[in-house]
Amino acid sequence: MSKRRLSMRKISEILRLKSMGLGVRQIARSLGLAHSTVGEYLRRAKAAGLSWPLPEGMDETAVETLLFPGNNSPGTKGKTEPDFNLVHRELRRKGVTCRS
Repeated sequence: MSKRRLSMRKISEILRLKSMGLGVRQIARSLGLAHSTVGEYLRRAKAAGLSWPLPEGMDETAVETLLFPGNNSPGTKGKTEPDFNLVHRELRRKGVTCRS
């Protein structure tokens, strides 16, 4: 499952089409998205109290913060950076190779 977020243009288009009375599958078909993706964004928008038209003066960052509270970047939850200094030291040892 991909964790990449949709562009604000597509999110706005989902909200606009929903306000016109289209169903989730119709919206998904018109935007070339999975119906589950459209449903998830509509669920998030409803939980955040967002509807079309978006409130005046609300920028993309504010909308993203409302849709994804407490989530600064997608896919980083629970992941830590490796200690590259330790990796470099280990790779300098005799007999150690770097294989993926």
